[in-house]
Amino acid sequence: MIVEEVRVHHRTGQWCSGVRTGDNIVAYDVEILAPWRVPGRPTTDRCFIIADEGIQIRKPVTFIDALEGGWYIDLVELEEAGPKQLIVHDLYADILVPPVSLRYEVLDLDELADALEVGTIDTATTVRVLRNAQRFIDKHLRNLNQDPPSSWPDFPPAAILNLAELPPFDGG
Repeated sequence: MIVEEVRVHHRTGQWCSGVRTGDNIVAYDVEILAPWRVPGRPTTDRCFIIADEGIQIRKPVTFIDALEGGWYIDLVELEEAGPKQLIVHDLYADILVPPVSLRYEVLDLDELADALEVGTIDTATTVRVLRNAQRFIDKHLRNLNQDPPSSWPDFPPAAILNLAELPPFDGG
């Protein structure tokens, strides 16, 4: 796997070290800010961006109790801010995949609607977010050939698995 080092700007304001593959999949480590840390847990999350699908996925180390081991998917856009510098724009809607059972939850559609209503996001971007959410669900979470489904079709996405195994990225 060929990767290039990149810096990724996270919504918390941090510039994070990471890598990008030739097929535009990004992995980076973000420091969990102090108010959200869980004692005894790691202080960073590994985030993955599948740019062509408009999603960022992570398995938050801050999830506890019933959500521990679950996944969080943000609908995002990735902006090229400069050579090897990327900015992640969170586009409001999210998907939560709990650790047990074959179910998922679509979250924050009200935030997406509010952003559209006040002009923070335009109609074309909103349409793209909704289509990307449905495509992600159909590709990775819904197996229409099984009734009832006994497994995810591709979750977590195979495209991120090699990147999950990489050692922590240098914070320099």
